Amino acid sequence: MTTLTMTQLQTAYRSGTLSVRPFLHQQLQLAQADTHHAWISTITAEQLDRYLDALSAYDIDELPLYGVPFAIKDNIDLAGLATTAGCEAYRYHPEHSAFVVERLIAAGAIPLGKTNLDQFATGLVGTRSPWGATTNSFDPEYISGGSSAGSAVAVATGQVLFALGTDTAGSGRVPAAFNNIYGLKPTKGVLSCRGVVPACRSLDCVTFFTCHGEDLAFLYQVAASYDHQDSYARPDIHPIHTVPKTTFQGLRIGIPQPDQLNFFGNQAYQTSFEQVIEKLTALGAELVPFDLSPFLAAAKLLYQGPWVAERYAAIQAFFDQDASRCLPVIQTIIGQAEQLSAVDTFRGFYQLKDYQVTCDALLDNVDVVLTPTAGTTYTIEAVNQDPVTLNSNLGYYTNFMNLLDYCAIAIPGGFTETAMPFGFTLFGPAFSDRTLMDLACEWQQQIHLPVGASGQYLPQTSHLDLLVCGAHMQGLPLNHQLTRVGATLKRRTHTAENYRLYALAGDPPQRPGLVRRETEGTRIEVEIWSVPVQAIGALLAQIPHPLGLGTVELADGDWVKGFICEPIGLSNATDISDFGGWRSYLSSSSVQG
Repeated sequence: MTTLTMTQLQTAYRSGTLSVRPFLHQQLQLAQADTHHAWISTITAEQLDRYLDALSAYDIDELPLYGVPFAIKDNIDLAGLATTAGCEAYRYHPEHSAFVVERLIAAGAIPLGKTNLDQFATGLVGTRSPWGATTNSFDPEYISGGSSAGSAVAVATGQVLFALGTDTAGSGRVPAAFNNIYGLKPTKGVLSCRGVVPACRSLDCVTFFTCHGEDLAFLYQVAASYDHQDSYARPDIHPIHTVPKTTFQGLRIGIPQPDQLNFFGNQAYQTSFEQVIEKLTALGAELVPFDLSPFLAAAKLLYQGPWVAERYAAIQAFFDQDASRCLPVIQTIIGQAEQLSAVDTFRGFYQLKDYQVTCDALLDNVDVVLTPTAGTTYTIEAVNQDPVTLNSNLGYYTNFMNLLDYCAIAIPGGFTETAMPFGFTLFGPAFSDRTLMDLACEWQQQIHLPVGASGQYLPQTSHLDLLVCGAHMQGLPLNHQLTRVGATLKRRTHTAENYRLYALAGDPPQRPGLVRRETEGTRIEVEIWSVPVQAIGALLAQIPHPLGLGTVELADGDWVKGFICEPIGLSNATDISDFGGWRSYLSSSSVQG
């Protein structure tokens, strides 16, 4: 099994420590030998060779996901393998891959196959499949979480570096918590759902599972592309002038009131949650009491009215023809929709809108909210004896998220005394995805936990603090050069009052130049990124003249390495210091039009 980050994998490719073709054939063999019921189908060795032949036409530096193996939940289309949605009678053979899958393959990633799931993505347990219950990667007697069960287990056991799941009510988060990995439930519509078998089209999200927080930024950068053919797609509207907090220092975290927390009798999970709160406090977070009650009330709407009917609408023709082809528990859940009226649907919409106004107002008072990802876990035997109630318990903290249009990230939180993983979730408003990913990166760097189910720890890499002041800042066009080498944002701050900022002339256009001026200077907004030392050379090689690396004084008196401009570069440059920084300059009316 592999515990490499994507950056480490590509470093190994470049150095010759690993060869692409033997490594990926090895990973395919691991997937084909899996004993967790994680896979429904895998590609053949011949299919893998065809992917590798196509990859060989490119240089590793041309493709951000070059040679990265991944898995696809089997309600997401991959050309060349059947899609089942966890139901054999539903099987079909897509001519094209889903939009997101096409984006990932075009970026160099290699799909190894399709993973097991709760049938029609209806469940949070991972046991509702004719292909068998996907077992937990730590203890086979326990559930893996669902519905994206196989995707999470394939990642946790090192068979792939990342996997695609889907999330309607928690399916991209609960399996992450139960298998000690990261699960990003992005803003609805930012990742296209074209080529995905719908559960509830108005709520569905494609999700990512990884063992490493830093890998999420690579995937998001590639896959978060607006799809004009998906009627529910939304462009990523993260505004360039927004400066969100992306470290725990000073972060206002909403903590649910004690009587709103429910651990369903699981004292070990309650203790683990309290330990997470202690760690966040030590990292400098400000904990704010938070009223979770309207969120919990909204969650109860998920299996009422509109959204039960929407699950029925997704497979109505198939279901009406012969409902017995579905598992009994799926028949029961979806069959409820036949008793619902249009009046019930509109009442549900109205009630949800009322909750959303209240919840949005509460969320405005904090930066993010913290909850357990799930309040407890169960054995497979216990779930089989009471499949509906126990499944419902697992959605206590997740069911409201998509309804209320929030994004969330599931993060490994530690282990109970029985060595089972505990996970927590941070959530925020739509389009705060990057903030959540940055926080996940900082958590992994600060709280050193084993990687997935490997029992191994990620080697600590030496890092250098690097100041950036222009297109390398978060969300701007060259930021990928930082994230691609595993750099993470540490903080936003300002220079000392001894600097001027210029918009440089020439090619490429729209470049900033930071110059020290002992007199007539001002403070300039900058970002400090933590960059692996071994990546500094490759990063500098991409920086054009007259920019270079120097030492810059910060407002607090510290000095850090950063991008500066040689005086010769100021010829025909425009002094933009009065804007206070590159973001403000870009968002000014003079630049925009």
